[in-house]
Parts: sequence; structure tokens; C-alpha cells
Amino acid sequence: MRVAAAPISWGVCEVPGWGHQMEPGRVLAEMRDLGLAATELGPDGFLPGDKAGRDELLASYGLGLVGAFVPVVLHDPAYDPMPDIDRALDRVGSVLILAAATGLDGYDERPVLDTKAWSTLLTNLDAITLRAAARDRAVTLHPHVGTMVESRADVERVLGESSVPLCLDTGHLLVGGTDPEWLARFATRRITHVHLKDVDAGLADRVLNGDVGYTDAVRDGLYRPLGDGDIDIPGIVHTLEGAGYEGWYVMEQDTVLTEEPAEGGGPYEDVRRSLDFLAGVVR
Repeated sequence: MRVAAAPISWGVCEVPGWGHQMEPGRVLAEMRDLGLAATELGPDGFLPGDKAGRDELLASYGLGLVGAFVPVVLHDPAYDPMPDIDRALDRVGSVLILAAATGLDGYDERPVLDTKAWSTLLTNLDAITLRAAARDRAVTLHPHVGTMVESRADVERVLGESSVPLCLDTGHLLVGGTDPEWLARFATRRITHVHLKDVDAGLADRVLNGDVGYTDAVRDGLYRPLGDGDIDIPGIVHTLEGAGYEGWYVMEQDTVLTEEPAEGGGPYEDVRRSLDFLAGVVR
């Protein structure tokens, strides 16, 4: 299996005030000790900004780089996202995992787009897809809670009115109202990157209905180790593999930490359990 890690599983996040932020050395060492082959980049400042220093650091832990999650404002007609995109393409590795940012901090609220803003977003998605291809990079759009592509209606509009590939994040899709199993079957050929999460569906419903904020839900255990939640992870993986999916499966259970976890506990134990579950899926 092509299994990678993401720093957000260790609570490392771009959102100000998200929670306790672990140091790179411990996070990378735990990824290595868990047998993971590669990682996503994490937020600005987590790893060295220069490519040579970053790649040397990752290599010292036996890890490669599979890409980076990059939120960018795409819907504002007065804002040119291409300078942000070019900077991201310089540093992401092979895959730019793009989110349609709101322009606000965090993921607890988002504006409603009018027709012009939607047209701008869709036009930018196609332009960015071409820009990445011209630079021998891949781009994949990540439907994400608290961004401008969150709901099933948003996902269907992107599928119907743009050509951008998709990141299938099993958790964010469910929390936003899209059945990830349906998307894996319906849009298999558009899926070029996968984030594997399991979810407490009851808590996800409370986020979808506005009864609890997204950040609070993550803190309360919205995302579960694989096999402990309500998503059919084996079914999704088998659907993708059967259709010839050749991309990465990124172990990504977003978490909020309040303090440095004990050795071998916290994120390490959660990711280990997820990897053990996934190993059973693909035997």
C-alpha cells in the first residue's frame, strides 16, 4: 500500500490557536517508527522553508514528501491567486492539495457565494489545473469543512463545471454532507489523492446541522482511528483499488492537543491503530 502521514494527525495545524503544536523532530520520528513511507508538508514553518533543507531533514527520518495542503482564496474576482499557487508549486513536492479558502481564520464559518464568485472559483480551478500540469505538478481539490467547497452541492458543481481532480477526504466529505462511498464510486476517475479518516457520524451530524462548531467537534473526538467510526473504509479502499487508483492513502485523523502527549500515546497510538486496521483491509 502507498501509505503516507500528515502532521495534522499530530495536531500540527495552520489555524491560529488550534492547540498544542508538537515539534517536527518528534512528529517525524514517530512517523518513521510507525513504518510510514512519506508525509505531507504541514503548515508553513513546520518544516524548513528551503527545499534542500526540507528534503534532507525528511530523508534523515526515511521519509519522502507526497505533497502539501494549501488553502488559497479562489472566489474573489479582485484577488489573483496565481502568485500563491506558484509559491506553493515551488515547495509542495508532487501534489498540490488545494482548498478553496474563505479568507477567514479557521473552519467554523464561511460566506455564501453569489454567481460571480462561483464563476471566479471555477475559472481559477481550471487555470490552476493547467498551471500545475505545465510545471509537471499535480493539483487536487480538497472539499473541506469551512471552505467554499464543502457541501454535496458544492462537490457536484465542481464535478460538473470544472476539470480539477479531487482529493477524497473520507471525513471532511461526510461532515460536509457528501457520502464518501458514493463519491468513490461516482467520480473514481477524478480522484487523484486520498485522505483516510473515520468519523463519529452522530457528531458529524451535529456539525452539519450547526449544533456544534467544527473545531469543538474535532476537540471532542469527531475523527476516530480507522475502524472505530462509522465510515466503510474497507469498501472505499476496495472500490478505488478495483478501479485502478494509483495515488497515496494519507493517514489523517485531525486532532487538537492540549499538551505534549506521553511517549507512545496520543497521536502515535491512534495512527498505529489505523495502520493495523488498514493492513487487515488489504490482505
